[in-house]
Amino acid sequence: MASQLDASICTMIGIFHKYSSREGDKNTLSKKELKELIQNELSLGAKIEDSDVAALMDGLDRDKDQEVNFQEFISFLGALAMLYNELLKGE
Repeated sequence: MASQLDASICTMIGIFHKYSSREGDKNTLSKKELKELIQNELSLGAKIEDSDVAALMDGLDRDKDQEVNFQEFISFLGALAMLYNELLKGE
C-alpha cells in the first residue's frame, strides 16, 4: 500500500500527463494545456487570465522552447507549495 506522500507524487505526475498529452509533445505542456491544468486543478484557476498564463509560462520555461517540461512543472509546484505553506502558517 502506497503512503500518502507516494500517492501525492503519483497524482502530480498523472495530472501533468493528463494535460500534456492533449496536443503536440506528450511530455510537455503548451500554454493552452498549462492554462487548462491551472483552471481545472487549482483553486486559483478560475481567476487566471491569459496574460497571467503568459507571464507564468515565461517564468517557468527555462529553456525558452515555448513548452513546460516536467522538471519546469515540478519547479512550479514547489514554488506553489512554498506559497501555500506561508499562507497556512499565517492562519
